[in-house]
Amino acid sequence: MIKRSVLAKISSRKLPPLALFFCSSTQTHENEWEKLLKPFDIESLRQSFNRITPARLCKFLQLPLDIPTSVHLFNWAGAQNGYSHSFDVYCTLVAKLSEAGEFDAIDKLLQQAKDEGVVLRERLFIFIMIGYGKAGLPGAAVKLLDEMPGLFDCSPTFRSYNVVLDILVKTNCYDMAAKLFFKMLHKKVSPTTFTFSIVMKALCAMNKVEFACSLRKEMVRHGCVQDSVINQTLIHALYRENRASEALRLLEEMLAVGCSPDAMTFNDVIHGLCKVGQTREALKLIDRMIAQGFTPSALTYGVLLQGLCNKGQLDKASALLQKLCGKDHATDMKAVLDAIPNSMVVLVNTMISGFVKEGRLTEAKELYDNMLMNGYDPDIYTYNIIIQGLCKEKRFWAAILLLKEMEEKACTPNIVTYTILIDGFCKDRRWEEANKVLDQMSSKGLSLNTVGYNCLISGLCKDRKVEQAMEIFEKMRRGGYKPDIFTFNSLLYGLCQVGKIEEAFCLYDDLLLEGVIANTVTYNTLIHAVLWKGDWQKSLDIAKEMISRGCSLDVVSYNGLIKALCKGGEVKTGLGMLEEMTRKGISASNVSYNLLINGLCKEKKVQDALELLQEMLHRGFTPDIVTYNSLMNGMCKMGKMSQALKLLENIYAEGLVPDTVTYNILISWHCKADMLDDASSLLSRAVNCGIIPNNRTWDIMASNFIKEPRFSLPL
Repeated sequence: MIKRSVLAKISSRKLPPLALFFCSSTQTHENEWEKLLKPFDIESLRQSFNRITPARLCKFLQLPLDIPTSVHLFNWAGAQNGYSHSFDVYCTLVAKLSEAGEFDAIDKLLQQAKDEGVVLRERLFIFIMIGYGKAGLPGAAVKLLDEMPGLFDCSPTFRSYNVVLDILVKTNCYDMAAKLFFKMLHKKVSPTTFTFSIVMKALCAMNKVEFACSLRKEMVRHGCVQDSVINQTLIHALYRENRASEALRLLEEMLAVGCSPDAMTFNDVIHGLCKVGQTREALKLIDRMIAQGFTPSALTYGVLLQGLCNKGQLDKASALLQKLCGKDHATDMKAVLDAIPNSMVVLVNTMISGFVKEGRLTEAKELYDNMLMNGYDPDIYTYNIIIQGLCKEKRFWAAILLLKEMEEKACTPNIVTYTILIDGFCKDRRWEEANKVLDQMSSKGLSLNTVGYNCLISGLCKDRKVEQAMEIFEKMRRGGYKPDIFTFNSLLYGLCQVGKIEEAFCLYDDLLLEGVIANTVTYNTLIHAVLWKGDWQKSLDIAKEMISRGCSLDVVSYNGLIKALCKGGEVKTGLGMLEEMTRKGISASNVSYNLLINGLCKEKKVQDALELLQEMLHRGFTPDIVTYNSLMNGMCKMGKMSQALKLLENIYAEGLVPDTVTYNILISWHCKADMLDDASSLLSRAVNCGIIPNNRTWDIMASNFIKEPRFSLPL
């Protein structure tokens, strides 16, 4: 309880004597009280100041007095005989104390009000809650809301709940806000549109967008109407979840009911549409945005250009850029671009990047030249994009010339520039040029980073220069650069390529010891390496370890395992792998089906292989010559030569071209069946069709025809 003696502690600062207030009006100068009370009728106050009323005290407390002064007045007035503080007096002082964060004093003041029998109303508690919010005490605000009915006999309405909900959301207490909302409904306190907007914001912040959207239907039941804030909150949340179509649909609903979205809402939907490749809808929305009186930002245009480039719609992107740069370009659009430093250069860079990715370097260069003609200075990103495109096209001389040009224009090449050149030279096995770039870097005080080392190591491994790659690897470590998974995968590939499987597994152990997480590429490399050695059981063990370490199998992994199982005579298990792929949503490939069809044919299960062929066709895969070669081999193995020859005719009918393997299979089996005339005819047919026999063909023919001197080899 806050007794007058307690509040007096706050008011201990010495004040100008109130007696001065009653001095004669003949004073020449105004004293402090007169200045403060100037808005009032001072003469009237002087004449009647034998008592102060609650109404007058409220006016005093509303003045810009400090806390001690305000409390002194409160205590002084309360000491008058026959005087009682009213609710308004308590409310005014509580509001001032709350603003100052004097919450201990407020607690005592509330107790004093209860002891004096003052009925406390909601307005007072809202002031305290707002104070808690400003002080960053959301829990105290919730506690006060809960205590209002029991301690103070004041039932909170939607106003109190809205204040506390707003405080909780502003302090990122989203879960508490959601729980308080449902508690509010349970207590049958009717929410308002503002209530829903706050709760939806909280739910969206917790990534419970679906739940937030469902509350829109609840609003109608509570007699609330959706407003711009609610719809814009949901649109932004849908955009963050890449649900662009739903965001667009909600925007359309807003426009249909005359609910005005702001520029940010349009931007969110346009960005979302571009992210999911719906550039046509994004372009339409840009026009609607302008029609609504909004100007798209430079960022919006940049995202739209990026989206068009990603979709390969470079002509549309180019037309949009020309519109932005053209003379007929709207003044407000120019203002947006001018307001952001180098915004036009960024947009042009986006277009140049699109042209480079599509291999349209000529147009990229034209755009670069236009930049210069129009007074825009290319930045480091412009040069890096074009240099990368030139390196991909193996136009290294042009890349070097551009490097010199950028230096002449005072644009200093950075580590990315040199890394692009090194990567290009390494991929083309131009080691001398790569070394020159390294020397140039060194002369400028630049050193390779992890990406640069990875480019060198990858290039060397692909060129089977594994020892040199290992030397670079050690140098990288000595330089303090930590190898990443790309480094290890390149080295594993190189070691496996030159047959150093044991060294590869030792490196794999080092990878794990260094805390690097192996990925699908790592395990696929090892699986195919042991399969190449013929150790199919080891490949299955690697796959088990792969799964145990939380790395998911992909189509390459499954194909390796299916190959291993088929080699081990476990075709049935391999078929189970195919079903598992389908269940997990991993799309099989022609290789998957070809391996299983070949495995079934080797086990003389040609009928099962033909059924699998039908499934393959049903799933939209097109059988290739490898598929048919396996089936013909299986048919011939079962002595069904006529079926095999019929399949050969079907191959021609489907427009497929048989290869040397096709005829070697047929010739070999016909020879084994002593059908040498047919074998000879098949060889002649192959030659007439432009298929050149290989050593295997002549070995088959020679070994069989020598046994039968009456036959001569067809020439």
